[in-house]
Amino acid sequence: MSKPSLPSGTRDFGPDTVRKRSYILNTIKAVFEVYGFQPLETPAMENLDTLMGKYGDEGDKLIFKILNNGLNDPKNIDKARAAFEQVMAGKNDKNLTERALRYDLTIPFARYVAMNHGQLALPFRRYQVQPVWRADRPQKGRYREFYQCDADVVGSKSLYNEVELTAIYAEVFQRLGIPVEIRLNNRKILAALAEHCGGAEKMMDITIAIDKLDKIGMEKVKEELLERGLSADQVNSIEAYLKIEGSNEEKLAAVEQLLGHIESAQQGLQELRFVLELAGATSVSPNGKAQLVCDFTLARGLNYYTGIIFEVRAIGVKMGSIGGGGRYDDLTGLFGVPDLPGVGISFGVDRIYDVLEELGLFPETIAVGTEYIFFNLGEAESRRAFQLMQELRALGKRCELYPEAVKLPKQFKYADQKKIPNAIFIGSNELASGTLTIKNLLTGEQREVDDIREV
Repeated sequence: MSKPSLPSGTRDFGPDTVRKRSYILNTIKAVFEVYGFQPLETPAMENLDTLMGKYGDEGDKLIFKILNNGLNDPKNIDKARAAFEQVMAGKNDKNLTERALRYDLTIPFARYVAMNHGQLALPFRRYQVQPVWRADRPQKGRYREFYQCDADVVGSKSLYNEVELTAIYAEVFQRLGIPVEIRLNNRKILAALAEHCGGAEKMMDITIAIDKLDKIGMEKVKEELLERGLSADQVNSIEAYLKIEGSNEEKLAAVEQLLGHIESAQQGLQELRFVLELAGATSVSPNGKAQLVCDFTLARGLNYYTGIIFEVRAIGVKMGSIGGGGRYDDLTGLFGVPDLPGVGISFGVDRIYDVLEELGLFPETIAVGTEYIFFNLGEAESRRAFQLMQELRALGKRCELYPEAVKLPKQFKYADQKKIPNAIFIGSNELASGTLTIKNLLTGEQREVDDIREV
């Protein structure tokens, strides 16, 4: 028998890890609920045509496709073989695959809204916490199976939604204790840059290349832009745009000088100023842990963004983004329901976990599961212990009874391995007197009580 293993890019989560992840998820959910968002869940798999063509060429390549059932049926073998040849040629064929694992939570949400918009109270504010799958190359902070936490508002064009989503980011990371930069840009400004460089058809070429700036550097981005058909003068204009620096206001002024003659740039700059002003005044205090940064290199290389875009990075940690999102006014139109604008953000739970670990920010109490362990000191003693344990559980205390009457050192070792802070002893003396002895296993302090409620 071969040694058991996991698929590359996936992980098991033990008890301590699950508790830490729950701490992150519960913190995020609590903030979502405070802001009036409702929970939603969608299936792990979607029809392939629901997902394909929504993420750009780069994203489509990372979608995990699911083989159809019954491919071993002799009636289907020839069809499957022919379909496989089609897939190897870069084309999809329904004879081989019709479904795929979801790539993110946004497109399934748009599909849900398109199917149910007649019954939804608009604007519809939803949050969703579920795993997604991407056929990416596994590396630090990048997995093939990971959780996303999304919050979206659909059915409203108001920029107050962007302000609130910025505030949600600030609040969540303030509660988690992570110092972050909340970076903002606007796709309308990138559209203006494309127009400045030859036309709207250049938009995706430019954003896909810019989105790789942090990974491959300026020179490689310039090379890629040239390979995508842009001229040297156009690439120089993009380089000048990408090198804009200074305070938020200085950056806004520089972009206005470069692209202000284009209407979409004017709209994008106006929207950015609105969000920066209100979010900065109401949700990101000077003493807080979140900094608002206007970042014109931010591209978010997904096709569906149309306005303000977000990205969150932890300060002082070498890690990619731990959150991102933006406005997608045309998304539900992909499913035949036009004129339903939307905007949303996502939290990268796995990367947030890694940041909390690296910075040592998880509260020590998270690792504690069982609060009290009843040591097993004999048959009669354990019967009494079991009765009292049930009473203690009814009071909301987390406790357990060691199941066998083994030697005490083994029971102490078990308690230590599980980081249980308190032990309760009911021996022959306690059984006769109707008392119980409680020992703090961290300090060694010991006391005797008459009533389980005194624990």
